[in-house]
This record gives sequence, C-alpha cells and structure tokens, in this order.
Amino acid sequence: MDNGTDSLLDTYLFETNSLLERLDELLIDAEQNKDFTDDEVNEIFRSMHTIKGSSAMLEFNSLMEIAHHIEDLFFYIRENGMSTLNSDQKSELFNLMFKSVDRLREEVEKVESNEPLSTNIDSFIEEINNFLGKISNQTPSSPGTDDNAETAGAADAKGSLPVSDIPWYLRVFFEDGCGMENLRAFMLLATLRENGYDFTAFPENVETDSSTSQQIIANGFYIGFKDEEQAKKAEVIVAGSSNIHSYELIDNSSSVSEEKSAENSVKAEKAAAPEQKSSAGTPQQTHHAPVKQNLISVNLSKLDSLMALVGEIVITESMVTSSPDLKGLKLDNFMKSARQLRKLTDDLQDISMSLRMVSVSGVFQKMNRIVRDMKKTLNKDVRLTMVGEDTELDKSIVDSISDPIMHIVRNSMDHGIEESVDERIAAGKDPQGEIILSAVHTGNEVVISIEDDGRGIDPQAVLEKAKRNNFLTKPEEEYSKKDILALLMEPGFSTNTEVTEYSGRGVGMDVVRKNIESIGGIVSMTSEKGEGSCTTLKIPLTLAIVDGMEISVGNSVFTVPISNIRQSFKVSAEDIVFDASGNEIFRCMDEFYPVVRLYELYGITENVHTNIEDGILMWVEANERSYCLFVDSLLGEQQVVVKPLPAYLNNFGIKDYGISGCTILGDGNISIILDIANIYSTVVNS
Repeated sequence: MDNGTDSLLDTYLFETNSLLERLDELLIDAEQNKDFTDDEVNEIFRSMHTIKGSSAMLEFNSLMEIAHHIEDLFFYIRENGMSTLNSDQKSELFNLMFKSVDRLREEVEKVESNEPLSTNIDSFIEEINNFLGKISNQTPSSPGTDDNAETAGAADAKGSLPVSDIPWYLRVFFEDGCGMENLRAFMLLATLRENGYDFTAFPENVETDSSTSQQIIANGFYIGFKDEEQAKKAEVIVAGSSNIHSYELIDNSSSVSEEKSAENSVKAEKAAAPEQKSSAGTPQQTHHAPVKQNLISVNLSKLDSLMALVGEIVITESMVTSSPDLKGLKLDNFMKSARQLRKLTDDLQDISMSLRMVSVSGVFQKMNRIVRDMKKTLNKDVRLTMVGEDTELDKSIVDSISDPIMHIVRNSMDHGIEESVDERIAAGKDPQGEIILSAVHTGNEVVISIEDDGRGIDPQAVLEKAKRNNFLTKPEEEYSKKDILALLMEPGFSTNTEVTEYSGRGVGMDVVRKNIESIGGIVSMTSEKGEGSCTTLKIPLTLAIVDGMEISVGNSVFTVPISNIRQSFKVSAEDIVFDASGNEIFRCMDEFYPVVRLYELYGITENVHTNIEDGILMWVEANERSYCLFVDSLLGEQQVVVKPLPAYLNNFGIKDYGISGCTILGDGNISIILDIANIYSTVVNS
C-alpha cells in the first residue's frame, strides 16, 4: 500500500474500533435497562451505516455485509419502535447485537493483522434476517390486505399497471436472494416519505404483510407519482438505495391501459456498488447540520517522536545553562533569559505529556463486557462498580494495563465470587456479588485496585498446593501471609483443580505481574478468607519524564525519583543502632529503618564517604517498604528524561540490582536511575 492508503486504513481502523467500543458501552447500559431508547436505536443505526459505508469503500465485504444487515434491522426498529418487541425478543436482540459486535471486531482484528477476511458469513446473516422476519410479522395484517394483494397480483400477471390513472410510475426490482423484499420496499418508502414525496405504492401494506414479498419478486414494486418532476427526483433516491437490482421510470400520462413502448422507458442500470452510492448521498436527502469537530486523531508514533524531541530540548537546555564555561561570570541578562527558557521548556514538557494522557475509562468499560459475558456463562449474579474512571495515564501505559486488568477481573468472577446465591446468603452476604474497579492518583503514580466481595483466598490451601507442586523455596513455616499470596503470581501456579474456559491452565497472574513490572509498576494482593480479595496495581503516570533528585556516591551520580523520597537527614554515629545480624538501623519517629550503603551495593571505592557523619541519609519508600540510603551528597532536584537501558544488558540481570534506566545530565554525563523497590529486595536477598 502507498502512504495515502495506509493513512486511510489507519483512519478506518481508528474510527471502526471507536464505534465498536462505544457500541459495547451502549449495549451494556441498554441491557441493564432492558430496553433501547430512541436515541440509542438511532445511534446504533448511524454507527452501522458508517461502518457499512467505510467498509464498502475499502472492499471489506464481510464487515460491510454484517453492518448492512444490522442497519436494516435497526431501520425497522427505528420506524416501528421498541414497543413492538416483547421481552423475549428484546433479550434475543441484545444477544444478537453482542454477537454482531464480536463478529465485527473479529473481522477488524483480521484487517489489523493483515489476515484474509471471512468469506462465509451466510449463516450469521441468515440469523439476523430471521430475527428481522420474526419481529416484522408480529403486527396483524390490515383488513382487506389479502384482497388487495390478489387484485394487484392479478393485474401484474396481465402485464398492466396496478392503477391506470396514475401518470408516472417507478418500477423497482430488488437484488436476487436479498430476502424480506417487503421490508426493503417499506424502507425505500420511508426514505421517500422523509424527503417529502407524495406517492402511492403497490402492493400495499408491505410493512405488515410478508406475503407481498413474492409479488415484488415476480412483478416488481411500483411507486406511483402525480407529476414527472417528483418521479424523476425520486428516481435519484432509488438509484442511491441499497439492494436495488434494477428500476425503470414509466410514463403513463398518455395511455390509460398499457405501458408505453420501450424507447420511452428509462431502463434500470444494475446497482453494482449500491453501498458506495448510498454513502455518497444525493442532493435531495436531508441530513442533520454538521457538528464542528474539535478533536483530531494523531498517530501515536508522532507523539513518541515529539516526546523524544522535547526530551532532547530539555537536556540541551540544561547543558547550555549549566555549561562550565559560564562559571565565575556575572551574566544577569543571560540568567534571566535562562530562567524564562526553563519556564518555557517546562510548559512544553507538560503540554507534550498531556497529549499522550488518556483516561482509563476505555479499559474500565471493556470490563463491563467481560463481567456481562461471564455472568451468563457461569450463571453468577454480579455487578461491576467503577470508581475514578476519568483518571488519566500515558497512552502506552493504558494500552499495557488492559490485559492485566482483564485477567484479574476474570479471576474475581471465576475464583472469587461464590458459585451460588445460596452460598452467599449462608455467609450473610448480599445475594448479588460485587466487583469494584477503582483508580486514583497518588503523587506521580496511579493506584488501580480490583476488589471483590467473594469467598477470598485460603492461605493454607495455597501453601499446600505450592508444596505439592514444588513451588516453595524455603521452609513453609517461614512464609508470611503476604509471601503465600505472592505465590499466586508464580508462573504455572493455579488454584483451579480443573481447566475451564477462563482459568486452570496456570496462566494469568504471572502474566499480570510481568506486564505491570515491564512498565515500572508493582502488583500486590490482599485477601481475607470468606470476605473477598483485592489486587492493587501501582503504575507510574508516564515512562518518559520523571522528577528526580540527583545524588552523588564517590565520582558517580545517581537519580532517585522524587516520588520515592520521604526525607533526608544529617545524622551522627549515635543515631545508628544494629540488629541481631549486625545490620545498621536508623531510628526515626519511633520507627526503625534499615540502612543501605550504596557504595557497598555497587562496589564504589574511590572518593566515597564511609563515616555516617560525612554523608547524608535519604529516607525512601516503595512498595510498602521503607529504608534509608546512605549517599555522599544531594546535588539537587531535576526533571530528567528516562532513557531505557540497552537490551543486551538484560542478559546480566541488571534490573535485579535496583537499576531501572538512565538519563543524560546537563553536562552530558550519564546518571543511573535507581529502582528503590528492587534495591531493597536485592539487599534483603543477598
């Protein structure tokens, strides 16, 4: 594909995926209310019309066909109202729509992965048509319908017009095998009526009498007009309509008995691409006034490039203002300009970061569908409560947390919520289970929690299962409750005794931990047997830029994220005590914190302070762990651009030693960014 086609395809995928996500949200809300509102019916109709038109333009026939038939279904519902459906039909409609959205999404995923689209969707199309036929036959036929049908049929069989005193006719034939010709005729009439045309249709009662389909197949559908101008304008609308095989404009003004000869008739042209005509529209069709668009979609790679460029600007600005050539010079005007430049670069950073920030509502809304489907599969009554869905995160992080959250919600539905209502009632709980999905900002990170009020986790059962499967790495009596729950995130560990559609294969929580840790996040679990469980994800707002404190250890410079720093102290030797193993501990506010000497951890020997009075203790906290770092000095706070470590360094397990990345300082040197949580784990386990 050339660049133009690639851009068109990107736009199509973005638009279609957005429409499908919105449809999922709409269907969930409507199913809870057990009905579609008029606005929801119109929105579904418009969405399907959009998907149909754009898919036809790109020749994605399976997508076009599914959307086209759903559009036909909702055209009928829009004209007749949801009140014509009984409760069973509404329930069937919801299931059909969820299935349709899934089929459309499957086809879109094939487009995204450059796989061939489905070629045999006839059975699914037939399912949609059967449902439309079922609901369209619920209205009783009008009195006299059979008589009118017989009269019209007899007249057509003789080759004469239905009524001889109408001067102009449009005779329409629909495509072979399109099905439900009477309803397609009704849709065509509705379109003409919306455009203000006055006409007479034969056969009559096409909306309520399905037997007229055979007459239309055999003899065509006649639409009569009083004058030539209206007939020719209506002809344009007919030409742009879907499923039209052929049509002809018949001038009956000079004859009262027979059709005029062939040279005075305009023969129909085969509608080779009706969907494309329909999407193009005609001058006579009425449309709502266009809404001013204030949003644009931007390729994420362009935002990545922008962030990288802004990061380089920040580094270069720091290099200029911190240049050693300026030391000792009195440059008041330069410093004033430098402060203004710093303010502008800070604003530029904030704006470029905000461009990538999106709310987690899209991810949260997808969980509605997961819960809805599992409720039906597992026969469990569960409600999903969402809190803080407007919380914003970097787009790349939002994309990364979708699968982990889905795994956790599935676990809550499958493992957490009790199997039956009786079991919940016996435990003194609400018969309806609840899963709470929440997100909240805390400093430079977002905390997402998935909590259920189910049966909880039995630590002893988990420990026994881990022992049987050789997951234990130390004597079982040394495992705390938190250690036991952490076993659930080991690869291959599952508490299910049998494999189901959703769990039991030992894949899930280990993937969650791996994915969350890959974006600098932390996973933790808490549970009380009989009361429920809670999984907490602590995730950084962005991976691109962080506020850091520069520290020195010997000749080396390290960066500690500001979000991890609690306080810094100048201490004396008397402030340090020792535990039973001889490890240093610092007492602060009646609490005791281990002391980690960075020069010992990283083997730095030159120009380091070894006396506690000469250096500084920095009280840090991460992942519910608090301790103190002993460093030589604090160099100052700085906003740094995070650069990933070279991939080959992963072979040496460098991240296991408390190093999360690096940044370039103003003088061009490299500073290692410390991972406070991993430093503690490294020291404890060493």
